[in-house]
Amino acid sequence: MAELDADLDHILPSPVLPPSWAKLVVGLVAIVCFARSYDGDFVFDDSEAIVNNKDLQAETPLGDLWHHDFWGSRLSSNTSHKSYRPLTVLTFRINYYLSGGFYPVGFHVVNILLHSGISVLMVDVFSVLLGGLQYTSKGRRLHLAPRASLLAALLFAVHPVHTECVAGVVGRADLLCALFFLLSFLGYCKAFRESTKEGTHSSTFWVLLSIFLGAVAMLCKEQGITVLGLNAVFDILVIGKFNVLEIVQKVLHKDKSLENLGMLRNGGLLFRMTLLTSGGAGMLYVRWRIMGTGPPTFTEVDNPASFADSVLVRAINYNYYYSLNAWLLLCPWWLCFDWSMGCIPLIKSVRDWRVIAVAALWFCLIGLIFQALCSGDGHKRRILTLGLGFLVIPFLPASNLFFRVGFVVAERVLYLPSVGYCVLLTFGFGALSKHTRKKKFIAAVMLGIVLINMLRCVVRSGQWRSEEQLFRSALSVCPLNAKVHYNIGKNLADKGNQTAAIRYYREAVRLNPKYVHAMNNLGNILKERNELQEAEELLSLAVQIQPDFAAAWMNLGIVQNSLKRFEAAEQSYRTAIKHRRKYPDCYYNLGRLYADLNRHVDALNAWRNATVLKPEHSLAWNNMIILLDNTGNLAQAEAVGREALGLIPNDHSLMFSLANVLGKSQKYKESEALFLKAIKANPNTASYHGNLAVLYHRWGHLDLAKKHYEISLQLDPTAPGTKENYGLLRRKLEQMQKKDV
Repeated sequence: MAELDADLDHILPSPVLPPSWAKLVVGLVAIVCFARSYDGDFVFDDSEAIVNNKDLQAETPLGDLWHHDFWGSRLSSNTSHKSYRPLTVLTFRINYYLSGGFYPVGFHVVNILLHSGISVLMVDVFSVLLGGLQYTSKGRRLHLAPRASLLAALLFAVHPVHTECVAGVVGRADLLCALFFLLSFLGYCKAFRESTKEGTHSSTFWVLLSIFLGAVAMLCKEQGITVLGLNAVFDILVIGKFNVLEIVQKVLHKDKSLENLGMLRNGGLLFRMTLLTSGGAGMLYVRWRIMGTGPPTFTEVDNPASFADSVLVRAINYNYYYSLNAWLLLCPWWLCFDWSMGCIPLIKSVRDWRVIAVAALWFCLIGLIFQALCSGDGHKRRILTLGLGFLVIPFLPASNLFFRVGFVVAERVLYLPSVGYCVLLTFGFGALSKHTRKKKFIAAVMLGIVLINMLRCVVRSGQWRSEEQLFRSALSVCPLNAKVHYNIGKNLADKGNQTAAIRYYREAVRLNPKYVHAMNNLGNILKERNELQEAEELLSLAVQIQPDFAAAWMNLGIVQNSLKRFEAAEQSYRTAIKHRRKYPDCYYNLGRLYADLNRHVDALNAWRNATVLKPEHSLAWNNMIILLDNTGNLAQAEAVGREALGLIPNDHSLMFSLANVLGKSQKYKESEALFLKAIKANPNTASYHGNLAVLYHRWGHLDLAKKHYEISLQLDPTAPGTKENYGLLRRKLEQMQKKDV
């Protein structure tokens, strides 16, 4: 029995579950924790990465996935965040195909099963981390550490910080990355078993396979490449048994035996390090070339500490962020979907009380590092080294040390580092059990942590089921976060509750006076409520703060058009198009402006541009048909209508407009067919019945005309044109009856 397993004997007493049963228990517990999210909606980033991502649809060639970022934008674009995860997007695309559309259940179920599978795999990973890699002469592993690996795997399976990765569909990037990361690590471990049995060639195969799996992990999420660093640490400090304390002592005493250290003369180790270094360098080079050799651009609101002028302020805040991440692992009670925009105010002075958290973090880390590198107990040294390795190395890409990242704190990046936390916590339980007589108390604490975390996972999974619950859950955690208020406002506005939405948008702007998206959305609502003066002020401020904000320029143009300031509106529309050349909605609104000014040719050109950029732009097609109809260009109106219906065959408004044109051209039969199709698609529109009645009236089908006039007036009794035409028809029918008499 391994030493740690013996220490945990009182916490997890014999008999220990067989490996297959232990994995089954861990897998089922992981499913129970997050099962509540299976029928949740697409929330938060899911909209951009999945619902609005054309890379998921069959019309987009598969090859485009290798040239686009995670959100479907071209990597060469200046606005791209350079998040290159084609394999993750490919799984989304498969989900979309199998589900037959954007049905979130299938996406969520895959995430839950992935986490369950990873948790099962963790039993083997923890067995290596906590039990070591010693083999018998027959190739069987010693010290499987069944108690320790089961406890650590349970702690991993139920950790609430994983909720974002599991319940949020975009978290699949972290899940897939973790899966291949762990497979790469286990593959590297396999090399040492095979090297004792079959020689160097088999060992090299497993090292190369490990590097390949690391590359696959990186194609799921960038963090995956760090497995190569972890494998190197594992090889040098654990397999090579490199003792830092011993080396330091020999250097200080100028001991000549330093030259004879086995590690320095170990050709196998040097060869493996060469393979790992070459593989890592190759991955980084290819990744850099694909990314366009330029880093992503982020704004100050994404990561305010990285924009601080003082190096000291940046360093203190980065370290405070590390302490917050550590706290989320230790006490995952305050969880938030977004930690930016004032959620964590900057530390600007060493007199800020939060510096204590930084000191506490480094006090603990230095103590653990010292024990990991310098302890005389090889068993303790191995576990602490691997625990710290898993805790720190996968976190490095999110640390701001090598490049600026686009967030302050993100729970999703803690999925892999939590492996290290579970190792250290399990080792801590073992050490406490060994040095205290209160074995039952330690067992109760351990069981309490597992049960409390399970409960927290269930509750948190429920909060991720809908955007409303998710956003409101963040208010108590980050009341100063402007983005939280913005998202609640947007959710309320989408549901039609404009009054409440205005309140949250105003609070978002108050918390962050430069929050241009909140200004734009608030300006839009005020525009719809005809509060045009304030809407213009807000939108003008938004484009002043961010001059290339095309949407705000367009909305400003709409407001100026409503205020009859036509020259200013045209200029705003032109500025919007200058900053976003492919902007069909802006061309549509520009066309409406020209139509109001009776600049018919310019209006038609603007609407034509809108339909070229977006062939399914129904409003632009409709306005072209109506304008050509009103100006007497019936032949051209008919041609445009037929072209539009060829592109959007099921649009009832286009059927209606073309039917009107055909009726005026005396193509009664074809006009009737289109009117009836439009009515079938939307039977409660009064104008559809009213205009069909006019057609029958002209055509001489007076009984049918009477029928549809009456239906139209039932749907809209106040329609003046219909009432007048119906009156004319009734008088005509009365005259015909008198003649018959």
